Amino acid sequence: MSFPISFPINFPRRLLSIPLITGAALVIATTGAHAWPWSNDMMNQASLKPQEHITPFPSRSVPVIGIPSRQWEDRDATEDLQNPYAPSASSIAKGKVMFTIYCAACHGLTGRAESEVAKHGMPANDLTDEYIQDELTEGWIFGTITFGSAVMPPYGRAGDQNDEARGSNDLSVEERWHVVNYVKYQLVADAVAAGPLPPDPDDPEEEQEN
Repeated sequence: MSFPISFPINFPRRLLSIPLITGAALVIATTGAHAWPWSNDMMNQASLKPQEHITPFPSRSVPVIGIPSRQWEDRDATEDLQNPYAPSASSIAKGKVMFTIYCAACHGLTGRAESEVAKHGMPANDLTDEYIQDELTEGWIFGTITFGSAVMPPYGRAGDQNDEARGSNDLSVEERWHVVNYVKYQLVADAVAAGPLPPDPDDPEEEQEN
């Protein structure tokens, strides 16, 4: 049973179209046709969000100012290299920064292998030792930084394409030479200025000597 709906003669007919327009808008919204232009706020604009699509570094990437270390076959090939950077105050300062970041974790801040890593069994050479300071060439130290050694990882050679070789290109060629200048021309002085190392509580012989 239905009841007729009557409107006053003077009722605005344009108001009758409002329910129809509203209903049509709801149908369009529920079908997911298109969002209103003003609904795309700053967060949802047409652009990539940070880390939305991470692009991996190309194989064997090197620093922008770096040079691939494949120009040298191995550490032996670097022994006679001459440092192209004079041991100036600027070079030594740069080398000290790089040494603190990359080398001190194992070799200690004073280069005497006083790090926690060395104390817990990871062998690290005392870089203030006379043999290293007097016998090893600057090229050899550069090659050791570049290619690593038996335990030390290389800092100038990335892993191979199969990721079998350990290493990274953390230090550019120039940065490695600055580290060499610091090790050769300032590290010992900094170690002396730091004073004697505290006795190792796990070494009774060392405690008796002190």
